[in-house]
Order: sequence, then structure tokens, then C-alpha cells
Amino acid sequence: MFRFTVIYDNEANPGFTGSWGFAAIIESNDETLLFDTGWDGILLLENMKKLQISPYHIKKLILSHQHWDHIGGLPEILQKNPDIKVFVPASFSENLKREIGKRAFLVEVEGPVEISRDIRSTGELGDKIKEQALILDTEGGSYVLTGCAHPGLASILNSALAYGNVKGILGGLHDSEEFEKLKGMETIAIGHCTLHKKKIKEIFPSEFIEIKVGLCLELR
Repeated sequence: MFRFTVIYDNEANPGFTGSWGFAAIIESNDETLLFDTGWDGILLLENMKKLQISPYHIKKLILSHQHWDHIGGLPEILQKNPDIKVFVPASFSENLKREIGKRAFLVEVEGPVEISRDIRSTGELGDKIKEQALILDTEGGSYVLTGCAHPGLASILNSALAYGNVKGILGGLHDSEEFEKLKGMETIAIGHCTLHKKKIKEIFPSEFIEIKVGLCLELR
């Protein structure tokens, strides 16, 4: 079981502040992980404080891709937690990787790799925009966590399906129109850059959850 909490998104629940970008906390029985950082590190930390999530407790940070709205909060996180382990696609800028490596333990991701128990990266996917997604394994199936899904749902889900049934997807889907790939899922929690949110909600009204800062889900 995982606890998934949105700490940065374009939209926000009352009491939180929204801003363009995405970040989420994943809590397991073993450790706390951060997926992406939004673009404003100060706002990221403010939202975390309101949710009573300490940056010092984060063991690992996974960056989905190099776009500004997913890595902008990186300096503040590294300043707060220099012991963190940072997983980035190997195609990241060499200068950026060098700077991260000065401040934290850097792990370059190429192919699929285990991040933590029951959590793995799809590895780098895509041609023009390289991106990694996360696969969260539970007893009932797996959940896929995306930053923007630039490589396309087919590519991401094919990577995840190699490990078993996918019961849910969380994160941004950009301009994807691969709606048929969502059929059969129990949870479709989307936000940030998803262009066709209304359409997806129309097709999957009972499975649809709109991602906003402050959203917390238990993934079983």
C-alpha cells in the first residue's frame, strides 16, 4: 500500500496554492519519496509544511524529465536535504547532472530500474523528450505515475504491463488522446498538463479524479 499526496499542481484545494508544474509525495512502509518538484521551490516547501511533510524525511527524489515545471524546486530540496538520492534520466543535461552530483547522490537512469521495494522506473522512454515514469506495485496490481507522459501512453503502459496488470494512472497526460488505453483502470487521477481532462471525465466518470494540491490517495 502507498500513500500518494499531491504537493504541487496547477490547481489546488482550499488552503493551498496552485502553480504551473507538478510534484507528489509517495509514502510506503519503507520510506518517503518525492516525484518531481514543480517550478517554485519556496511554494513547494510551503505546501509541504501545510501537509506536515518534512523535506528531511525524503530519502529519494525522482525527476521525470528536464522541463522547468518539474525540476524548478530542485535547489530548495537539495539545500534542505543534501543526503537525498536523485534519480534522473541519463539524457539530462551534463551540466545539470554535474551540479546535482555536487549536492546529492546522483543516479542516472537508462533502462528499467528498481527505485525502492515495489517501486520501479520505466527507464527512459520517448524520442524527442526523454521521460521516466514510476510503477507502484500493490497486491491488486500496479499504478503508473507520470510527469507529463510525453512519450505517449502506449509506450509508458507497455513498459508497466511487462510487470503485471495496471489498475490506475496518476499524473499528467499532456495532449494524449489514447483514451482506449485507460479502459479497465480503477483509478484515473490526472491533472497538471492534461489537455483533455473534460473528455476523460466524460468517458470515465466513476474512475476519474482531478489532481489538485492537497489530494491524498491510498493506493492498494
